Amino acid sequence: MGESRFAIYAALAGNLAIATVKFIASFITGSSAMLSEAIHSLVDSGNQLLLLLGLHKSRKPPDLEHPYGHGREIYFWSFVVAVAIFAVGGGVSTYEGVRHVLSPVPTEDPFWNYVVLGSAFVFEGISWTFAWRAFRKRLDHQGPLEAIRRSKDPTTFIVVLEDSAALIGLVIAFLGVFLGRLWSNPYLDGTASILIGVLLAAVAVLLAYETKGLLIGEGYDRKTLRKLRESISNDPSIAHLNKLLTLFFGPEDVMLTAEVKFRDHLTTRDIRAAVARIQQKVSEEHPEIKRLYFASEKMAANPDDNLPPHHAEG
Repeated sequence: MGESRFAIYAALAGNLAIATVKFIASFITGSSAMLSEAIHSLVDSGNQLLLLLGLHKSRKPPDLEHPYGHGREIYFWSFVVAVAIFAVGGGVSTYEGVRHVLSPVPTEDPFWNYVVLGSAFVFEGISWTFAWRAFRKRLDHQGPLEAIRRSKDPTTFIVVLEDSAALIGLVIAFLGVFLGRLWSNPYLDGTASILIGVLLAAVAVLLAYETKGLLIGEGYDRKTLRKLRESISNDPSIAHLNKLLTLFFGPEDVMLTAEVKFRDHLTTRDIRAAVARIQQKVSEEHPEIKRLYFASEKMAANPDDNLPPHHAEG
């Protein structure tokens, strides 16, 4: 989580500086593509502030109204970021592009556009490098898209996707300004702005889709569940493991519920020892599992024991 926070701060500092310079350049040259890029950088800056707000709120301790904590705050604010990219970034950029295509205005001396775009590409590249380093540690021999799909920490892939879109957008803006000037075609500048808007909208849809699943509740992937099932089933006290349910309350906060059948010969003391042993093993293998619940057929079927389903928290 610390590396994710550092990547967000790096992206925020870069985007604020780049947005300021882009707005100045767009005002001087009248470039629609440059204005779209300035809006893009400003939106990204606001998004990083929202992610930092989500990280701060997600660290609040549990209370009476939120007994499982506030970990999902980061999922909510990540979804807000996706909506902001779509509505503000994609919407405004597309609007500006359409407006300039309908009423094209020749771009003035593009020198400052080139200077700003080149500088922005360098700074965005540095920000992307920090974000990619934090994200790469979570790839675990997966492709980037698969890692995004399986990731439970949206802050890592949001910054990577934002910075990637920013780098592609800078290339589009450069081509719009350069080719428009080369071919004396003022329509290309507005067209570049529309393409940037479409790019941002596509990234926003991807982010919204991925964060929606986290917001409404996701568990471990099948591979991790299979390993968990094997780990618990291998305990000598377990006759059969029925259901295994997991739920993420945050990137590092998971609840696990296991419905098991203990072996018939075990006493209540044996079952308690088995539960403690399994809980310790699961916590060592998956430290993100903070809550572990056991529901046992034997416990429910033996009235002499008079024991409720066992609950253990790490």
